[in-house]
Amino acid sequence: MIAEHLKQQMVAWRRHLHANPELATFEVSTSDFVAARLSELGIPFQRNVGGHGIVASLTRAGSSRSIGLRADMDALPIQEQTGLEHASVIDGVMHACGHDGHTASLLGAASLLAGDTDWSGTVRLIFQPAEERGIGAKAMIEEGFFENFPVDMLFAYHNWPGLPAGKIAAVAGPVMAAGARIAIRITGKAAHAAMPHQSRDALAAAGYLLTTLQSIAGRAVDPLQAAVVSITTLETGAVLNQVPEAVKLGGLMRTLNVATRDRVEAEIERICNGIAMAMGVAIDLTIQRTVLPTVNAPYAAEIAARAAEAIGAPVTKELEPSLASEDFSYFLSRKPGALVWIGNGEDLAGRELHSPGYDFNDEILPVAASWLAEVAKQALRANPDLS
Repeated sequence: MIAEHLKQQMVAWRRHLHANPELATFEVSTSDFVAARLSELGIPFQRNVGGHGIVASLTRAGSSRSIGLRADMDALPIQEQTGLEHASVIDGVMHACGHDGHTASLLGAASLLAGDTDWSGTVRLIFQPAEERGIGAKAMIEEGFFENFPVDMLFAYHNWPGLPAGKIAAVAGPVMAAGARIAIRITGKAAHAAMPHQSRDALAAAGYLLTTLQSIAGRAVDPLQAAVVSITTLETGAVLNQVPEAVKLGGLMRTLNVATRDRVEAEIERICNGIAMAMGVAIDLTIQRTVLPTVNAPYAAEIAARAAEAIGAPVTKELEPSLASEDFSYFLSRKPGALVWIGNGEDLAGRELHSPGYDFNDEILPVAASWLAEVAKQALRANPDLS
């Protein structure tokens, strides 16, 4: 059980971070705040890893094993509408995904581990920047994270509205999706709207394209494999009496495995080529892959579940994967590990993740910090043969 003073300290940390959010790649004050708290705890750390990232290391003699615990730090470009006393003071920026809570609970776990002598080995405390842009973990890895801070396994959590507060879902296999951004430019020939026969109608082509792309998930992909293609932006035209020359479409795709991702990408390209030929327009397609699928190693998911049981938290090993994405996937592509869900409580309308009414539930901070500390201890004691 976490002492009341640590709980209140985490709440204060979390609310400070919530009131002072920073966007991906701009987490300067957030990084300063984390560094100050680690210094108070007497935990050595290295700054500016992959941008404004911090990696702290706690070591106790007796084992050569090493475990990584990761929290993300960045906020979103959303105008907060909660009306809370600790609401964001930064116009147009808020912690609408709970990274403030993730950071505060990892600091809490650091405090717990620093004061606990019942473990041996090394725990890496990873405060990661730029998760919302899908580039922070990759940047840390490219700057030598695994070479400079060796780990055998890694763990993280994400708060989850809709799951009962404090309940932990530790699921083996895919838990979050691979992501990609889609950009399409259709170029035709402009003409007077009263003389459409003189045009090559880019807007009409966009209509066919928009409709046809929606058939991919239902007709080109195995129904047992999850896939989403969503076109979410359309830019064209300036006047009512002109058939526009060009149209821009944008959107995203999500899949739970790379084979399905490759299939969906091929289908998007095939459809674009076909409509371009049929409509006599040029279609330029760009698909920018963002993150990999987040896949929990079964062994690591079991350790995560045991840690939840050890702290007395309700636990489930079954929860449907989310087609949201998470750049912790880059860490898990290099070393085994697991990302679990910790329930944030009832998923109220207007207070979902990435909504202007969202707020992290402070009551789950003790569960989150306890689980992070316990999963590190459990993993350090586990059989090192991960095969």
